[in-house]
Amino acid sequence: MIVQTMREFGSHRSCIRDLFDYGLRKAREIGAENVYDYSLGNPSVPAPAAVKDAILATLESHSSVAIHGYTPASGAPDARLAVAEDLCRRYDAKIRPENLFFTCGAAPALVSALHALAVEQSEFLLLAPFFPEYAVFVTAAGGKPVIVPADTETFSLDIAAIERHLTAHTQAVIVNSPNNPSGVIYSAAELEALAALLCRKSAEYAHPIYIIADEPYRELTYDGVEVPFLPHIYADTIICYSYSKSLSLPGERIGYVCVPDTATDSEELYFAIAGAARACGHVCAPSLMQRVIALCAEVRPDIATYDQNRQTLYHALTEYGFRCIKPHGAFYMLVEAPDGDAAAMSERAKKLNLLIVPGADFGVPSFCRLSTCVSPDMILRSLPAFRALMETYRK
Repeated sequence: MIVQTMREFGSHRSCIRDLFDYGLRKAREIGAENVYDYSLGNPSVPAPAAVKDAILATLESHSSVAIHGYTPASGAPDARLAVAEDLCRRYDAKIRPENLFFTCGAAPALVSALHALAVEQSEFLLLAPFFPEYAVFVTAAGGKPVIVPADTETFSLDIAAIERHLTAHTQAVIVNSPNNPSGVIYSAAELEALAALLCRKSAEYAHPIYIIADEPYRELTYDGVEVPFLPHIYADTIICYSYSKSLSLPGERIGYVCVPDTATDSEELYFAIAGAARACGHVCAPSLMQRVIALCAEVRPDIATYDQNRQTLYHALTEYGFRCIKPHGAFYMLVEAPDGDAAAMSERAKKLNLLIVPGADFGVPSFCRLSTCVSPDMILRSLPAFRALMETYRK
């Protein structure tokens, strides 16, 4: 006997990964230079030089056990201290090392937070558009994912819609800003409105409704737009973070959960998250990378290439007649299907060797997602294919 839910997760793969794998097969057939792959959020900008320097310094100055052996379950003390100090400096926050639990990237951080909160009949709000794996994580934790439809005109927070979906069973709202897939950054005013709503509903239901802030793109912002520090706006915030995007280290699987002291029952919540990480086998994130983060906590990404890519694509695609949501963060862009059918648009694009992800799994079935963290050269080479794609709608 097997668990059918897990079988379904394994047999129905992510639409992103399926398209990426298709691209690999197609590249073997016709050459990688002839496939325009916008499927996967795999950073093309190299890791900052400081990361290489930190790796070499760690290898030279630490013993093999310190580099490759276990750290404490919650993370190496020097890494936790470095991150706490960086957060305090940047945001005038009161974060202690004891508020941090290192994880193997943002996914285990989210999974641990969800398992810690998934009491009987628990519900978790997913604000469309959202990363598709959220639904998987919530369901696996024993919770119920509740999808709040997107405002596809502005892609801002729809406070009225969120309120309609809140119930006494709501344990948390997952907030992802900068957002994957839209690239939208929620403003302080929007987040303050959400905080006011959750404060009111928490009082009404006599239990805290947490915000789980998924922030792997926090440093990837454009046009001077800033990402508000959510614990300053809403006390009951849990931060889940990854260095996959900011330091171009997706394969190294390093991130953390932060439970600020301001959160209700913060110590008990932290222990529950630590226990969930233990139960899921997520303790002791990669030791070498923890040492690297201890030396690189203040390092920020060079976003010039990502900015160039979003500008190039946005201006070209809008010129061709596509409606695009201009991103102010992350490295994705939503493009609306001219006929409202993003799945069909993705299939049309594949015939032109253009790989764009249909948005149904993100909660926006009329949009396709483009990952703009690709080489500028590929973008330029792909533009005739985008023009040809629009022409297929005009015949």
